[in-house]
Amino acid sequence: VQLQASGGGLVQAGGSLRLSCAASGSAFGIRSRGWYRQAPGNERELVARITSGGDTQYAESVKGRFTISRDSAKNIVYLQMNSLRPEDTAVYYCNHRYVVRDFWGQGTLVTVSS
Repeated sequence: VQLQASGGGLVQAGGSLRLSCAASGSAFGIRSRGWYRQAPGNERELVARITSGGDTQYAESVKGRFTISRDSAKNIVYLQMNSLRPEDTAVYYCNHRYVVRDFWGQGTLVTVSS
């Protein structure tokens, strides 16, 4: 499975971006799709996750601002990010979690200017 993330960029505070992560390969056995982020000097942290059953989980810092969704037929996961803040600046990574292992995308940089 290969994951290709896109949609990052530079945006002013209060703006919006939508990240996409397209996966090649079979989705058989997938348990969840998610987005993580890592800011300089920080550990990678979970931003949002959606299970194969459609349940969602968000970091407290993004609740009400970010929305994760998926197109299972196309094996794409999205992260709609609204009301962006400078502290959202990070490299965002998509993740697919299977029963036996995780797969990671290459990361896309999101920079929010104040």
